[in-house]
Amino acid sequence: MIKQIFPTFLGLCARLGGTCVGAKRMKLPRHISLALVTSLGLAGVASAQMSIKAGTNPRAVAINPVTNKIYVVNVDSANVTVIDGTNHSTATVAAGVAPIAVAINAVTNKIYVANSSSGDITVIDGTNHSVTTVTAGTNPFSVAVNPVTNKIYVANLHSADVTVIDGANNSVKTVAVGTTPYAVAVNPVTNKIYVANYSSNNVTVIDGANNSVTTVAAGANPFALAINSVTNKIYVANVNSGNVTVINGSNNRVTTIAAGTTPNCLAINSATNKIYVANYGSNNVTVIDGANNGAKTMAAGANPYAVAVNSVTNKIYVPHYSGNSVAVIDGANNSVVETVSVGTNPAAIAINPVSNKIYVANVSSNNLTVIDPAPSAYERRPH
Repeated sequence: MIKQIFPTFLGLCARLGGTCVGAKRMKLPRHISLALVTSLGLAGVASAQMSIKAGTNPRAVAINPVTNKIYVVNVDSANVTVIDGTNHSTATVAAGVAPIAVAINAVTNKIYVANSSSGDITVIDGTNHSVTTVTAGTNPFSVAVNPVTNKIYVANLHSADVTVIDGANNSVKTVAVGTTPYAVAVNPVTNKIYVANYSSNNVTVIDGANNSVTTVAAGANPFALAINSVTNKIYVANVNSGNVTVINGSNNRVTTIAAGTTPNCLAINSATNKIYVANYGSNNVTVIDGANNGAKTMAAGANPYAVAVNSVTNKIYVPHYSGNSVAVIDGANNSVVETVSVGTNPAAIAINPVSNKIYVANVSSNNLTVIDPAPSAYERRPH
C-alpha cells in the first residue's frame, strides 16, 4: 500500500563515502568532509557544503534553534545522531526499533522520537541526552509538539489513533482518529491538531483543550500536511489525487487546489503566505498563493522528496531524491538560483533560521549534508 507508492521510503542503507575537497588546509574533525559547491547559481554565489556521518538510513531531521543542536533519526541503526551546530561534533543516542520521525519542544529542550516497530516514543533530554521511553500505539509514524501546552501528539499508523503525551509528566491519553493516520501537525495558536488519515481519505481535527474530534473530508490518500498559523489555514497533500485540500481552520470548510503528480510534502512561508508542494511523480513544485489560492508550477529536478522554507531569507530548498541534489528557489520570483550536490537519495531536510544552515539527510549514503549559503562566513570562523 504505502510502501508501493515510494518503494525506497524505508530500509535503505549504503556505505558512507566522503572526501574533503577545497578545505583550504583547515583542520576538521575526521567525521566531517567539507567541499565548496562548484556550480554557481543565478545569484552568482556558491554555497558551502559539508558532510557529517550519521547512522544507517537517516530518515528524519529536526533542529532546536535555541541550542543549535540537530537531531537525525537513523531507522536501521535504531539511534539518533546529535550534532552540535557550532562545531559539528556528534553524539549518538539509542532509540527504539525503527525510529522514523522526530519533533522538538524548544521551550523544554525535549526531543521526541517515534519508534515505528517498537510502538513507543523515545524522549531525549537535550541537556544531558538521558532518555525516557513512553508507550504509544501500533507503528507510531509521525509526531508533532505544541510548545504552548507542552503536549505531544503521535500518529499511530496501524492502530488508528493518536497518543497524546503530557510533556510535564509523560502521562498519555489516546484519541481515536481515521484509518492509517500518516501525518500530524499542530496549530499552537488555536490549539488544534490535524491528522492526515491515509486510508480513510480524511483529516481528523482534535481540539487540544478536551481531545474532542471533528472529521473533514480530503482527497485520495492524504499524505502530508502543513499549517499557516497566521492565516489559520491547513494544507493537505493528497498523494493519489494530485491535489491539495485547503481547510479553513475557523469553520473547517475546504477548497481543493490542483497540484502535480504524487504530491508528498508541503512547506509554508508564513511571511509571504506562499505554500510549496513537492510533487514526486511529476518532478516539479506547485507554488500556491495563500491569498487567493492561485497556483503555479515550476520544474524542480528528479523526484522532489521534501521541501523546506526559510521565511527569513525567502529561500525554498527542495531535495531531489533521484538527483542527489537540492534545488534552491528564490521565493521572490520562483526561480531556481542554485543546485547543490548532496549525498545519495536525500529524503529529509530542515533549516535553522537563526544560523541559516540547511541540513539534509541522505538515506543511502548514511550521512547529513550541511549547506551554508554564506561560505565566507564559515571560513572566517576559527577551527
